[in-house]
Amino acid sequence: MSGSTEVWPAAPSFFGFMGVSCALVFANIGAAYGTYRSGVGIGSIGVTKPELVMKSIIPVVMAGILGIYGMIVSVIMLQKIKPSAPDAAYGFKQGFAQMAGGLCCGLSSLAAGFAIGIVGNAGVKANALQSRIFVGMILILIFAEALGLYGLIVAIILASS
Repeated sequence: MSGSTEVWPAAPSFFGFMGVSCALVFANIGAAYGTYRSGVGIGSIGVTKPELVMKSIIPVVMAGILGIYGMIVSVIMLQKIKPSAPDAAYGFKQGFAQMAGGLCCGLSSLAAGFAIGIVGNAGVKANALQSRIFVGMILILIFAEALGLYGLIVAIILASS
């Protein structure tokens, strides 16, 4: 339809579904990277100090939580997406809000995963050499995890608008 002024009716839903996928994919990339980097550190200290392996698993658990953030946001946003029709309540505002929410959750979880992976890797290695570093490592990991939590909160607020 050349020259038509009609808007593609599926566009709001497209942006909503893109927000869902961005939240899940980027959050899981962050979780995977955090798990990978922390796991490398755990593997290297497990050779010399195997008694510290279970204590050093905390960064891996925290990285896994980032993937859960993406799943929570994706499920919430999927329930809000409705078929687009001229009289439907789901329009561009909701589609763009869900796209923005998905990006907020996904990209903040991605950044948190990078931070958790790097701190987890260095932290468990440092903890193997000096046990007093453990509390400091946990505090840094908590602040890194908070980055993903901020994205989760903003994404839930945007998805409910």
